[in-house]
Amino acid sequence: MGEITGGEARALYATNPVILLPMGSHEDQGPHAPMGDYFLAEKMAELIALRATAEGTRTVVAPVLPFGKGDFFGPMPGGIALSAATFRAVLDELFGELLRHKLTKLIVINGHGGNVNVINEATRAVMHKTGLVIPALYLWRIAYAEMPKLLGAEKAKAVSSHGADPLTSLCMHLFPERIRGDLVPEPRSGKPEALGLPFSGWGALSFEGAEVTVPIEYDAVSPNGLGTGDPRLCSAESGKLIADRLTEIGAGFCHHYAKQ
Repeated sequence: MGEITGGEARALYATNPVILLPMGSHEDQGPHAPMGDYFLAEKMAELIALRATAEGTRTVVAPVLPFGKGDFFGPMPGGIALSAATFRAVLDELFGELLRHKLTKLIVINGHGGNVNVINEATRAVMHKTGLVIPALYLWRIAYAEMPKLLGAEKAKAVSSHGADPLTSLCMHLFPERIRGDLVPEPRSGKPEALGLPFSGWGALSFEGAEVTVPIEYDAVSPNGLGTGDPRLCSAESGKLIADRLTEIGAGFCHHYAKQ
């Protein structure tokens, strides 16, 4: 959208095309990966839009929102995140500006887990006020579900986590110049713990098999931003498989949503 001229915009937006709204975060992704993971969400949105348009559904991409809602990564120097209230206000105004001009085919392309709940709240508010449903595709949740089929169940389990896949392989494929191969760390030895309990996910510990939510930040269990996956198993080849599948799913959803 940022490259379309004013004259082109008036003609294009009169047709109410599908508009993808990419957003991500700026946080620790491990010692080997760039902090700005938002550019992966932006690139995936571009690939989805190109394929959907080529297949007959005109789709454009809004400028990326680079800062996500803060969650567990505040201790990282240089990280930038928004409060839940600020992120919600940004979404409300973003949706409002587009809906003001009767642009109603909006799809959020989300690349940050911390954004999920606030996106749900903001889109639900739009639905209650206008009846319009704005769907959101959380890229990494989709990728985690697809990786066992793409990579094999054993490899997918070994490589899946923050600081590993899907983001590291995607970056190796889409932006190889931004990955520091010389800084890829060894996998963690042993399972991280906090409060004497095993780590089961960001902000969660396991007690006798039950998940307990705790307000701890990531450095309590992962000083270098790496989860339980092995980033040495990441590759550009895996990244291509993941990117191609996400593009296929995203473009297919654009076709479906445009007809609603």
